[in-house]
Amino acid sequence: MRVLIAGCGYVGCALAERLTAAGASVVGLRREAGALPPGVEPFAADVRDAAALRRLPGPFDAVVYAAAPARREEEAYRAVYVEGVARVAEASGGARFVLVSSTSVYAQDDGSLVDETSPTEPASFAGRAVLAGEARARAGAVDAVALRCGGIYGPGRARLLQAAREGRLAAADGPPRYTNRIHRDDVAGALAHLLALPAPEAVYVGVDAEPADEAEVHRWLAARVGRPLPARAGAPPVGAARGKRCSSRRLLASGYRFLFPSFREGYGALADAGG
Repeated sequence: MRVLIAGCGYVGCALAERLTAAGASVVGLRREAGALPPGVEPFAADVRDAAALRRLPGPFDAVVYAAAPARREEEAYRAVYVEGVARVAEASGGARFVLVSSTSVYAQDDGSLVDETSPTEPASFAGRAVLAGEARARAGAVDAVALRCGGIYGPGRARLLQAAREGRLAAADGPPRYTNRIHRDDVAGALAHLLALPAPEAVYVGVDAEPADEAEVHRWLAARVGRPLPARAGAPPVGAARGKRCSSRRLLASGYRFLFPSFREGYGALADAGG
């Protein structure tokens, strides 16, 4: 299998390592030439540069689009998820196109259960750009798949763990406020899994198997690193946002098995590694 990873960065490099270890030929596209995993062929280009993309060393059996905006600004999101997706999908030559999407396409904030069939009515410019990117992928590729990921954490991205060590977390009283996340290595694992499926669905929710109350996560992290329990922040006001409970049941039903089924295994491994 020959695979193009467009946006070979935090997630893309982890996927590239997995694919090359399995014998795949991988091209890593990024804006500037830089360190890539051993065995990955580099290709320096902007994802919006149609002329440069025509020089890609294809053909490819699959394309994984894992580019991410450098800034949280509407212009940056549209550049990556609307223009970039369109250009790379056009250059994919009919290959399977797997997009690293986001649960930001869901605006639900009342604690409700969310899956692939739930309404997508994003309230933020980020969610709107990502949803538009999914549409561009479907329009430009014959076989397009979107993996809608929750918050991605892992080695080098363990902000909550560091906050717990520094005693900066707090746990609020009141009803649960749900959070959704996925370890970087499970994003890479899920992407490799979707590349191998003979007939994947068009959309999968990419979160671990346990939507978790934010206060529970904070208490667990504090206990895990041996810090005092976080101070209570008081009860939220009536009608406060409660988040959403994203479900990865479709991904599990397709045969994927998580390396880190919940925040406990994921952050526990990071804590053991000193992350």
